[in-house]
Amino acid sequence: MCGLRAIAQTALLAAGLLGAAGAAWPGEASENLIRHLRCGVNILGYDGLWNGEIDNPFRLGVDMKRIRDAGFDHVRVNFFGLRYVGPDGKLNEQVLRRLDGVLDRAAAEGLWVVLDQHDSDSCSSQPESCRDRLVSFWRQIAERYAGSKPSVAYEILNEPGWRMEYRGWNAVVSAVLSEIRKVDPTRIVVVAAVNNGAPEAVRKLQLPDSDKRLVVTVHYYDPMRFTHQGAPWSKDFADFRDVAWGAPASREKVINDLRSVADWAERSGRPVYLGEFGVIDSAPLLSRAAWMRHLARTAESFGWGWAYWQFDHDFSLTDAATREWKRPLLDALMK
Repeated sequence: MCGLRAIAQTALLAAGLLGAAGAAWPGEASENLIRHLRCGVNILGYDGLWNGEIDNPFRLGVDMKRIRDAGFDHVRVNFFGLRYVGPDGKLNEQVLRRLDGVLDRAAAEGLWVVLDQHDSDSCSSQPESCRDRLVSFWRQIAERYAGSKPSVAYEILNEPGWRMEYRGWNAVVSAVLSEIRKVDPTRIVVVAAVNNGAPEAVRKLQLPDSDKRLVVTVHYYDPMRFTHQGAPWSKDFADFRDVAWGAPASREKVINDLRSVADWAERSGRPVYLGEFGVIDSAPLLSRAAWMRHLARTAESFGWGWAYWQFDHDFSLTDAATREWKRPLLDALMK
């Protein structure tokens, strides 16, 4: 279940692997800010729901409850919102009503939501137009949900990178935050750094000191030859098979990588959220479970919330045929 931070922290301190940054939260405000985002799972990124399909594959009426019953406290909804913007710049109303349904179902099951704008590829490949498109998108979302949906946090953009440079991304963040704060000054907003796969990238993120309702997110998939082995879309890792994980040096690298973010967070007074970490289905099951457990417990030791990538599809916590949990993987995260 959620709330294993103290147990994991004690174990790491005893092992001599956790520095001073992990000894406490950056502050009481930070702890309160993510107290509902302790342990979650990514959902709906590649689902037919957005096009009006039912149970393809996510079963909205069933799976939200199963997620809550398993002990998760939130979901990260991967929403490719820019795909549904018309020539007039308006978000498709039918799609927005489907989004309403997702948010309402999550709330009914007692789950918080991180609403993740997942159009990273299109935005990072065309950074010149990204600012205006994201500002328009978040203006419409903020106006739609202002004064409602209090258990929803906004994530400005998933994994900005590629042609998106630091200066340009910081300008985008500033513009989007300004738009959201015009109508919703207290909403929790989640912000990524450029090139999210590099933990040290957070150091170049510029956030307004006056805005204390911000959470910084990082993702983690190292080593890629293990987490992405056999990925058919990857020319670098498609041919890898049977790559195991779990050596002491590999475990310590995870702690050191995440500690570099924790050190920055402590100095900056910003809470951190591990919004993605996962291993592809083709990896050896036991190594997969060991890596997942180590990532979750290490994140907790630094006081971070986390969301596993992902509920279904190719990094799945569930079996595609039976739709049942893959029990060793669920246990690795939650026990």
